[in-house]
Amino acid sequence: MIRTHPDRMLRRVAGVVGPMTDEIRLLCDDMVATMTAAHGVGLAANQIGVSLRIITIEAGSEKESEPLVLINPRIIRLEGEEVGEEGCLSIPGFYETVKRATKAVVEGRGLDDRELPIECNGLLARAVQHEVDHLNGILFIDHLSPVKKQLFKREYMKEKK
Repeated sequence: MIRTHPDRMLRRVAGVVGPMTDEIRLLCDDMVATMTAAHGVGLAANQIGVSLRIITIEAGSEKESEPLVLINPRIIRLEGEEVGEEGCLSIPGFYETVKRATKAVVEGRGLDDRELPIECNGLLARAVQHEVDHLNGILFIDHLSPVKKQLFKREYMKEKK
């Protein structure tokens, strides 16, 4: 089950994942299945109530492409700037424009437990930044202007009640 705002788990900084285990692999498989079933582009472990630094992303243009799974991801470098629309599985039905880097270089471990340096552009770069934010207790609404944050609080939270 995907946790939704204002669930406190979404504001926790996720813990580092230790050695690869069958339980971690099973969790990653579950995250991919949950993300796919929800028609999401990405998912962080804390969105399903697990405070570990794991993200899954399905931002490829090819249907045959495997979802990206990163364990203990770290953004090494960000370049450029663009504004684009974002949504979040933890804030269903709310979309807003957010400024992000156009390019991201990220490192993390894959399911084979090897370090993966990845250079991302476009939707993948945006998704990586969004999901790593989740691991640090940051939601995309935190990037909104004060006026847009007020609008979010008034409109979204009113519907939530």
